[in-house]
Amino acid sequence: MADTTSRRRAPAMSTEQRRAMIVAAALPLVAEHGAAVTTSQIARAAGIGEGTVFRAFADKDELLDACLTEAMNPSHVLRELTSISLDEPLADRLTQAAEALHAHLGRMGTVIGALHGTGHRRGRGLGERQTADDRPPSGGREASTKATHEAIVELIEPDRAALRLEPEKVASVFLGMLFTRPRSAFGGAEPTSEELVDILLHGAFTRPEGPA
Repeated sequence: MADTTSRRRAPAMSTEQRRAMIVAAALPLVAEHGAAVTTSQIARAAGIGEGTVFRAFADKDELLDACLTEAMNPSHVLRELTSISLDEPLADRLTQAAEALHAHLGRMGTVIGALHGTGHRRGRGLGERQTADDRPPSGGREASTKATHEAIVELIEPDRAALRLEPEKVASVFLGMLFTRPRSAFGGAEPTSEELVDILLHGAFTRPEGPA
């Protein structure tokens, strides 16, 4: 007979861990279907019963709001920015940062567009069950923008002595270029992250002195 005395059940998930797991499974479906996604689809993606979804969230609106909050959460991209090695050349550091921020903005835009396009408006599912982990960072967009700017400054700082402008100003220009990145709708192909960084660091001229 098997010895069952040494067997241990895995510790049960906390409510917040379960909510986070459900949101992670739901996000790709929300990006694809918007508010039309069903809780049964989400439950299947999460590998749980549909009843478990409603033990973690009061209703589907609350779950959709949690997905929207997670899509807008800057903590993931900030972790990516701080993981970029300062030993790499500045152009490589900024290219990696541009790609990370581009992916974050893309996911955020996809989820927001999908939800708004299918009639969901943020706040309908927010109630007493919303926890500190579900809420946007203190200060909202302003705090997120400041934290992102500081992370970019940190990436630029090792090259301060070689720059014509302070890292703080270079970071502001970099983020301005990235957030107003031209789209193909304006004509031509969208510039790559490498091209944006190259223009930032070296300008658009093929020769340092510019046109004759």
